Amino acid sequence: MNSTQAVLEGKDTAIDWALYMSFELSDKSWKLTFSDGRCAPRRFSIAAGDQAAVLESIVRAKARCGLAASSGVHSCYEAGRDGWWLHRWLAQQGIDNIVVDSSSIEVNRHARRAKSDRLDGDKLLQMLLRHGRGERVWSVVHEPSPQAEDERRVHRELQRLTQEHTAHSNRIRALLVLHNLRPAQVQGRTWAAWWATHQAQVPPRLCAEIERECKRLELVHQQRREIEAQRRQELASHPLVSQLSRLRAIGTGSAWVLAKELFGWRQFDNRRQLAASLGLAPTPYASGDSRRELGISKAGNKRVRWLLVELAWRWLRLQPDSELTHWFNRRFAAGSKRIRRIGIVALARRLAVALWRYSSDGVIPPGATLKPLKPLHA
Repeated sequence: MNSTQAVLEGKDTAIDWALYMSFELSDKSWKLTFSDGRCAPRRFSIAAGDQAAVLESIVRAKARCGLAASSGVHSCYEAGRDGWWLHRWLAQQGIDNIVVDSSSIEVNRHARRAKSDRLDGDKLLQMLLRHGRGERVWSVVHEPSPQAEDERRVHRELQRLTQEHTAHSNRIRALLVLHNLRPAQVQGRTWAAWWATHQAQVPPRLCAEIERECKRLELVHQQRREIEAQRRQELASHPLVSQLSRLRAIGTGSAWVLAKELFGWRQFDNRRQLAASLGLAPTPYASGDSRRELGISKAGNKRVRWLLVELAWRWLRLQPDSELTHWFNRRFAAGSKRIRRIGIVALARRLAVALWRYSSDGVIPPGATLKPLKPLHA
């Protein structure tokens, strides 16, 4: 008898005899593991995305566990490339599902541990049973609404296109350096005139490769302009973006990301929840007489965390009279580079709290100044 069965056979257990199911998702097949807490796990392998097979497996698992057809079903899977469509479909079927942050799942700390889809499915199922008893065993990912999820596509695609633009530009420069050619820029009229005069110095095959890179670069540039134009048209209909961008040091692009990724759909009860969602929560280490900090957790939204660190540096320059800037100058400005880097992360956390209070309650950060009012599309 395993430990899970031993606990569940007690008469005072809080778990009802429902069916518990874990998904181990992969590109080609899914591993489904079932149990009601009494019987041994039942496992089924189905094709990835086969919804009918999921429902059929649930019916078969209930029959094998001796459960009524009307018994409730609880399920879980790790957050990943499948996103939220499965969670929403399971909810439509009346299944209580949770999406788990994979980095919060406990693992065996031995140097070598066995790993397979079967073992991972069993582990998820055991933790789901413990979660049903009220234990805190993992972090549950908050579900955005379909509209909020779709609105995040604009700035995420723009960020990816910016990275591609830089990659193509750097590639062209690297190819030209092979022949000691160093253009001032790679695009625009200046580039076209420069390339026309230096093209003869490049061998034909390399010249053809550079031409193809230039076409890809132009396509990326065109797509960026289209997305930026679309975003400019939508700015006027987003009051939260307008509110955030009124603060000096915060532009419309940064305000857009903060609104779409964080403040526009998430609700926080306190500053600790906010810091945890950004990965800016401290990680204490206390064992015996040893007391030290391991740094921030980095377990939250990395896009907003990176943005807040950049905004913290900008805040010091453009909001010199704010209390946040004075606090940083007193604590970290006179320290070494390492101390200032630590301080800027601490400032980013405080700035996140200040922006949260400003966006939710309209409380302007003490000492901060606002920009003059003007239309966002101007």
